[in-house]
Amino acid sequence: MDMLAHRHLTTLALDVDFAAVVPIGAIPAGHRGIAPVTGGRCTGERLSGTVLPGHDWFVTRADGVLVIDVRLTLKTGDGATIYIAYTGRMVGRGDAMARFRKGERLAAEDYSLIIVAKFECGDPRYAWLNDAIVVGTGAQTVTGPIYTLFEIGR
Repeated sequence: MDMLAHRHLTTLALDVDFAAVVPIGAIPAGHRGIAPVTGGRCTGERLSGTVLPGHDWFVTRADGVLVIDVRLTLKTGDGATIYIAYTGRMVGRGDAMARFRKGERLAAEDYSLIIVAKFECGDPRYAWLNDAIVVGTGAQTVTGPIYTLFEIGR
C-alpha cells in the first residue's frame, strides 16, 4: 500500500478570547457562535510568523459535533501577508463534547480535531501556497487550539 506523501508545513497556535464569544443562537444546522481569535503564531521551516486577529465561526450540531470555519491573516517573519481559511470538525467520545461545552479541558484521547486549510498569497516568495493542499490535526489548550499542518503531495 502506498503512503500518502506529506510534509510538515507549520504549527499554528491560536489565542482565542473565549470570554468574548458572540452567541448567535439556534439555527437550522445547530447552535452558531463566533469566537474572536486575538493572535497567535505559526512556526515551521517553510512558514513562520504571527497570526493577526480573526474569527472562528462555529456551529455545534445536535449530535454534539463542533464544526469550525476559521479565517485568519498571517504575517511572516520576512514581511509577507498570507490569508488562511480552514474548515473542520471536532468530534468527541461519549460525553466529551458536552464536557467541552461546559469548559472542561479534554484529554487528547477523548476527541479528534481535523481541519482542511486553504491559503492565498500575492507575494511571489509564498505563491506556492496558493496551490497547496493542506490538512491538519489539532489539540485544545487553555488559550486556544494548536494545529499541526501538513502539505499533501509534492
